Amino acid sequence: MTVRFRLTDDQRALRDAMRQLLARHFDGTALRAAAQGPARLDRELWRALGDAGFFALRLPQAQGGVGLGLPEAVLVFEEAGRVLLPGPLAATHLAAGVVPGAATGETVVAAVDGGLVEWPAQADVVRGDAAGAVPVRSLDPLTPLHRVPGGTAAEPDPVAVLLTAAEQLGTVGRVCELAVQHARAREQFGRPVGSFQAVAHLCAGMLVRSRTARAAVYAAAVTADPVDIAAARLLADEAAVRGARDCLQVHGGMGFTWESEVHLHLKRAWVRTQRAGGVTESEEILAAALAAGGA
Repeated sequence: MTVRFRLTDDQRALRDAMRQLLARHFDGTALRAAAQGPARLDRELWRALGDAGFFALRLPQAQGGVGLGLPEAVLVFEEAGRVLLPGPLAATHLAAGVVPGAATGETVVAAVDGGLVEWPAQADVVRGDAAGAVPVRSLDPLTPLHRVPGGTAAEPDPVAVLLTAAEQLGTVGRVCELAVQHARAREQFGRPVGSFQAVAHLCAGMLVRSRTARAAVYAAAVTADPVDIAAARLLADEAAVRGARDCLQVHGGMGFTWESEVHLHLKRAWVRTQRAGGVTESEEILAAALAAGGA
């Protein structure tokens, strides 16, 4: 039986509006330029996100928020993941209603996540104990990292886990598009490379993993069950990392150049796997649930 998730008209409008906003403020040219320079947080874009309700999306209307829920948050974070939008998005979103200015985008909020913290130097507020944090070289040029000495992994917020999975979904969708576009346009021996079975199988595998992960993430956004969220996180992480690697293979050496965004998706996907408890925490949650169910 095939299960399909249908977006409401309002949800589609929200997704499309976010896609249009990001296209205006952070297109492919802006992405590549940002990746080649020093990490810098675009405050104008941050405030534009705040004006659009990105950070206050789940904040009740009585508190000045939009009053929507997790499914809508997943949709906008997926769009942010598609364009590799830089910055502590989830940390600021979770701080809305708690840290003044976070909901409107006037305040950039970072958070200690285990032994790491993203964007601490550019943030106005860092939640958690970041004393003694030292910069470390980040695999992703668009995600500056600091390591917190003696930092211990606290129990991750399930919403942070789900929003991370949603960003991974964005990468999955984008690398699928890039792989298919290249497979159709690039020719070898007088034929598009997508006509060769090996390349076609790579693209088909990416599509299957993307649809499986999307169904799991969307379902978890509806149930908000920590076990569903853990399972969705694992599927989304795998789909993003494997999808980006397969997309690189389809592109060949071109995918590693600065003119291409493919390698940036792989690097961001790897960095995201370390957020919000990482893969291991989700595996433990899912394993415990399976063990309890079989007892």
